[in-house]
Amino acid sequence: MINQTLILEEMEAQQVVNERPDFMRRFWKSGTTKIGTVLLLFLILFSFVGPLIYRHSAIEAHLLYTDAPPSARFPLGTDSLGHNILAQLMVGGQSSLEVGFAAAFLSMVIGILYGMISGIIGGWVDTLMMRIVDIILAIPSIFILLFLNVAFQPNLIIMIFVLASTAWLGVSRLVRAEVLTIKNHVYVEAAHALGARTWRIMIRYMLPNFLGTVLVAATLGIADAILAMAGLSFLGLGLPPPTPNWGGMLSDAMNYMFQNSWWMIYPPGIAILTSQVSINLIGDGLRNAIETRER
Repeated sequence: MINQTLILEEMEAQQVVNERPDFMRRFWKSGTTKIGTVLLLFLILFSFVGPLIYRHSAIEAHLLYTDAPPSARFPLGTDSLGHNILAQLMVGGQSSLEVGFAAAFLSMVIGILYGMISGIIGGWVDTLMMRIVDIILAIPSIFILLFLNVAFQPNLIIMIFVLASTAWLGVSRLVRAEVLTIKNHVYVEAAHALGARTWRIMIRYMLPNFLGTVLVAATLGIADAILAMAGLSFLGLGLPPPTPNWGGMLSDAMNYMFQNSWWMIYPPGIAILTSQVSINLIGDGLRNAIETRER
């Protein structure tokens, strides 16, 4: 009887995998999803392929062309130090996107592990682990980011860990809630009765059932990480010079916002806005596809 129940419930657990083609069709059905994907691909190509085509240095200072408006030589003009804004925008996109995706991935891994361990063990361990999360969440994240960014010399790797240090908290609570629901299902109890190892139950039976929900949160976390990095750079606490990034470019440009130097302000601002819009549109498409499947 247990074997029959396990087989039936195993088929139910694999429904996520079997419905993958339908899920992708639902995901691409939305026009906003297509727009978001096109915008994100444009940013990726612009940042990583663009410098291979537009071979100009992002850190070279053209002292004879400081604060120059857009021209044939400098399509987006130069800043007050003579830096090529188009080249800086491309290289700045690399650091912004790398930090955003890496921080979101790291926070998702930490959050999944922490939430699954808390939910499966339960009891006082679960209570203690969740109280730790609640205490950290009670502290404004900007204070934690500022403290960590000042305590450690900022670089690309440190920035990823700094942003992931607070982003995993929400993921862990989401995963823990899913695990508490799933672990009471019949197929999980049957797997326990048959002697399945805990790690196998976590990976084989639990993870596929809430991975889609976590992916939506992680997708939106990419946008949050890019925006947080831009905010820290705007405050002068981002990646140190000469490494350009969108937030730092926008911060430098604010000193010239009343001098009609629009070419310093709009390009990094539009790049940040485009990244936020594109990733949020993709996240909305993922959420709508998952909710449609569940209905």
